[in-house]
Amino acid sequence: MLPETGRLQATGDAWEPYRLIDPEGQRVEPVAIYFKDLLTADSPATTLYSYGNDLLRWWRSLWAHDIEWDRAVREDARDFTLWMQLADKPVRVHWRHRGKDPAEIPRREPPTGRHAPGAPNPVTGKPAIGKKYAPATRAHCETVLRTFYDFHLDLNSGQLLVNPFPLDRNRRKGRPHAHHNPADEFKHERTGRYRPTVPQRIPRRIPDDKYTEVFAGLR
Repeated sequence: MLPETGRLQATGDAWEPYRLIDPEGQRVEPVAIYFKDLLTADSPATTLYSYGNDLLRWWRSLWAHDIEWDRAVREDARDFTLWMQLADKPVRVHWRHRGKDPAEIPRREPPTGRHAPGAPNPVTGKPAIGKKYAPATRAHCETVLRTFYDFHLDLNSGQLLVNPFPLDRNRRKGRPHAHHNPADEFKHERTGRYRPTVPQRIPRRIPDDKYTEVFAGLR
């Protein structure tokens, strides 16, 4: 598990809604520059918050392994991606217990009636939040980090030489959508090398008997 160092800080400032803070309390400048570019492109503050959480997770990995952000290589991105695939999501510790030995923190029993992590709801079919990072979360993180490094490669920032999150080696060559049949839908031909496959979701539904219960309860 990665140490919970640094944080994503909400500032309340429209010019800089969110700020990534390092363990010393200083602003992470490469992320600040990227956020400013997103704001200029008319991205909402919610996008910065979403991207900031992915960048914070990556920066914690860099801090834990003492790697400078602009010296990360593809092996570092590969190990980070594998960690997200295998590791459990961190459990948020209540503020009263922060800084304590984990053995001293009392265990919280799950509320009665709650479904097991990842189990589908018997009524709606919606799966409960699991212990692992969902494929959609890992795919979003890969996209954010790849576009972040593409942005800084265009700026020639720092000592950055390569994007540690490259495109799929089998799809980097050639023009996207070459020889495309107009009758067919476009396919995602420029996919990240470490991007997971996100399963296709089926529409959720509420059984007819549950609709009957709702309308029977109306006055």
